[in-house]
Amino acid sequence: MPRVNHFEIHADDPERAIAFYSRVLGWTFHKWDGPWPYWLITTGPDSEPGINGGLLKRHGEGPASMQPVNSYVCTVDVDSVDARMQAATEAGGTVALPKMEIPNVGWLGYCKDTEGNIFGLIERKEC
Repeated sequence: MPRVNHFEIHADDPERAIAFYSRVLGWTFHKWDGPWPYWLITTGPDSEPGINGGLLKRHGEGPASMQPVNSYVCTVDVDSVDARMQAATEAGGTVALPKMEIPNVGWLGYCKDTEGNIFGLIERKEC
């Protein structure tokens, strides 16, 4: 069965987006040595579940501020939704949907990065 194995972040200002995700989630970025500007994103060690991705300069118009979500949204496992939401706003992002409880799962919230892209944060309950 086909599985997601890579994600991409499209940014009006790639350097600004790199600074945002480095600060908020601790991700690392490595410029790809290819024919166009592209950064490879490492989200964690290969020994842990998850996927890595890429970042590139946006082609075309960015997401409109009042439109509903019209793309795939990646959700990141975090230790504290509150702490990461605070880090996101301090780094220039915004809260798109405040933290809410998902019964028997944990807490979920959505933020927008500095480029207007939405991403999710989930803090799982201890079982």
